Order: sequence, then structure tokens, then C-alpha cells
Amino acid sequence: MTKKDRYRFLIDYFLKHAPDAETELIYDDPFQLLVSVILSAQCTDKRVNITTPLLFKHYPDAAHMSKATFDHLFSLIRSISYPNNKTKHLIGMAQMLLDRHGGLVPMTVAELIELPGVGRKTANVITSVLDNQPNMAVDTHVFRVSARLGLTTRAKTPLAAEKQLVKNLPEQYIHIAHHWLILHGRYICTARKPRCSECGLQGICIFSNKNYQS
Repeated sequence: MTKKDRYRFLIDYFLKHAPDAETELIYDDPFQLLVSVILSAQCTDKRVNITTPLLFKHYPDAAHMSKATFDHLFSLIRSISYPNNKTKHLIGMAQMLLDRHGGLVPMTVAELIELPGVGRKTANVITSVLDNQPNMAVDTHVFRVSARLGLTTRAKTPLAAEKQLVKNLPEQYIHIAHHWLILHGRYICTARKPRCSECGLQGICIFSNKNYQS
């Protein structure tokens, strides 16, 4: 099976079974999504969604968050992983949004990664979710699933995997393919005990064929 065949199989499968896949983070506007994605680093979306309602009640926008004290904002996100760093990042991010962008979230990767707490993965999420830009955010789920399915080859870093995925996916599907892969990795192709018997992608899965169909 060629790599082109694998990508075609993947697209056909998810267009049929998950045509409306989207982020599981709950947000009302770009600022809230940006905050949520920053908080989600090495943390579950479920935990973030539990935490953000009270956070956004106190700090609904960049203007309010830019004036937050460290101790108060920290108290609202202390159940999130790495709350010290994320508290500093959120306050700094909000201040920079006001100083450079009038409080609005920019829509280019280059501008986003200048914000505190925003790396390439976060910037790709924001631009693909909010603007359907053909940017691929590669987290641990996307990295694992794409390798197991043979979509990426010998990619040793998230950036290497991102480049391969963007190169081989039709541009119109890149923004949603992130959700296909991350949700598949979260619920089916899990790290330790993948649920291969429930997976509709076994036809292209190198991992499944190697480990479960000998």
C-alpha cells in the first residue's frame, strides 16, 4: 500500500464517520480558545473545561486578564498542570495582546508564537480551529497515531511529523485532520492499550498488523 493510498483511506473513513470533528475545548470567542489551549498543554481538555468557567467569569478578555494578580489567577487554575508557569504566561499573553494587537487574537502563526506561553502547536490550533487555515498541530496523540498508521515515516519530532502530514494531506482537509487524529488517539488508538478491535483503520495500520495480526 502506498502512502497516498493510506491518506486516501484515512480521509474517506473520517469523512464518513467524523465529518464534523472539532475541538473538545469549550470556548465562546478567540481569546477564550487561546487561554484554553495554553492551559491544555500536558493537561486534559476535560480538566481545562472544568477550570475555565470560573476563570472566564473573572477574566473574560485580555483587558481584564492583563490586570490579574499572580496569586488570584493562580488560585483559579491551580488544578491545571504547571500552574505557576501558566499563570505567568496568561498574564503576559494578555498584556502583549493589549500592547500589540488591541486586545484581539492575531491570526498568523508568526504573530501568535511571539505571545508568552504560545508555541507552534498552540498557534497551529488557533489558526486552524478559528480560521480553517491549513496548519497541523501535532501533539502526542497526533504524533503517535500518524506513525502507527504509516502516515509519517521516521519522524522523530513533532515538527517533522507536521511537515509530512501537511505535505501529504489535501489542503482542504488539514485543519480537520488534526481533530480526526487527536480524537482517534484519545479514544481508540491510545498509547498503552489501543482498542484495535474497535478501530476502523486497521486496513492501513502498521502497528495493528504487526502486533495483533501475526
